[in-house]
Amino acid sequence: MSSPRAIIQILITGTRILGKAFFEAGRQAAKNARAPTPGSLGNDVAGVGHASSSSITDQLTRQHRMTLDEAHLILNVKRGEEMENVLKHYEHLFKANSPPQPPANTDTPKTARSPGQFYSHYLQSKVFRARERIEAESNIVVEGEAEATQKAGQKAESSSSHPPPPPPTGSS
Repeated sequence: MSSPRAIIQILITGTRILGKAFFEAGRQAAKNARAPTPGSLGNDVAGVGHASSSSITDQLTRQHRMTLDEAHLILNVKRGEEMENVLKHYEHLFKANSPPQPPANTDTPKTARSPGQFYSHYLQSKVFRARERIEAESNIVVEGEAEATQKAGQKAESSSSHPPPPPPTGSS
């Protein structure tokens, strides 16, 4: 076999291999574009995309763009904890991430925040949204309990106002 012939065969074989690889990559890209995998949505918050039912909790998750578990993690509180404790954690985290207050006396020069003290508008907004999400869930629970007691009261009232029907008699 001559040298130029061998070089041409190597180039043809390499071109075939690269062609097949590009063809398969294109097919795979087209397949991926047609059917995106769940959770690959770029604008999705963890758990929000899976909140597809029409339950109140899922509606709140979509509305606040945050799951209840995520809100509890952000505020470092447990499920079912008193609202006072949730608000206490909220106040602490909100103040810790707020910008420094300007000095009350305008005669003194403004001093910069001491090193190591930072604030974050992003974290502050996450803390605020977490509090909103927990409050919304607790309001739904309170409203549900109020409706249940109201229905129970109406049921007891309706059953006591009407006497039970008389038992059927044996003569027809």
